[in-house]
Amino acid sequence: MSYAGPDFDPPQPRRRRRRALTVAAAALVPGALLGWLMYEVMGGPGDKDASGNAAVRPSAAPTASTTSDDKPPGPTPTAGSTADSTSAPAASGALKGKVVVIDPGHNPNNFQHTAEINRKVDIGTNRKECDTTGTSTNDGYTEAEFTLDLAHRLRALLQKQGATVKFTQDGDRSWGPCVDERAEIGNEAHADAAVSLHADGAGAGQRGFHVILPGKVNAGAADTGPIVGPSRDLGERIAGSFVRVTGSAPSNYVGDGTGLVTREDLGGLNLSTVPKVFIECGNMRDSKDAALLTSGTWRQKAARGISEGIVSFLRG
Repeated sequence: MSYAGPDFDPPQPRRRRRRALTVAAAALVPGALLGWLMYEVMGGPGDKDASGNAAVRPSAAPTASTTSDDKPPGPTPTAGSTADSTSAPAASGALKGKVVVIDPGHNPNNFQHTAEINRKVDIGTNRKECDTTGTSTNDGYTEAEFTLDLAHRLRALLQKQGATVKFTQDGDRSWGPCVDERAEIGNEAHADAAVSLHADGAGAGQRGFHVILPGKVNAGAADTGPIVGPSRDLGERIAGSFVRVTGSAPSNYVGDGTGLVTREDLGGLNLSTVPKVFIECGNMRDSKDAALLTSGTWRQKAARGISEGIVSFLRG
């Protein structure tokens, strides 16, 4: 999601002093630290895709890879379809009986419904726009496309562990849902964990991922007190496994190198009554991050990293 949108603050300037990575120290195995070191020394995994091929630069119009080895399971329904967005859980597995809600950030059809997504909704602390269109790479690969593809990959991995997975949207509605409804979907599902998938739209040179945690809010319809602790646990585990599996570094422009940011201005977190976090998987406006986000092979790694963090959280 772009920080230029109505639900987000402008990007924070990069701090001169970077603290050492503190995210889920126990989870950051030596391989993860080596991946981060290579990221800093060699310019990050954006120089090559996960297959070792030269990264696609914006001048070459990066597009989402859909080779037979890395396609997400099943087609994305078109707008107006009536496809059920709840998965059939596996017969058994470590997550049998667990419910996970995946929130693919932004609807690919939002841009056609600006009046609807610009109307204000209550987020507890104040009123903000229903949703935004999201961001895109400089060559037009949209955040909404990215999040749906990643959501399908993540769902398949969680199903194999026995989880029941519910989407907030699957490209099957003409716009939305609004941020308050996205939170309500997780609440009504009594989700054991909810994750909202995004990619950022910050300036070029600002790279890396970060996980957004709910701050403590008790105002209007919002009361995050009961979920702040478990949401932090969920976020730390996802951040740690994301580093380890993808080799990506934490954001160099927010979070002071921890990969974790706490916010009190997001309706999707403020109104949640279940453990929930957002993840910004990278910056779509940076050419090296864009090369990763447009690679199906890398998106599969991203799905694995998020999935393993969720599994770790739910297994305790």
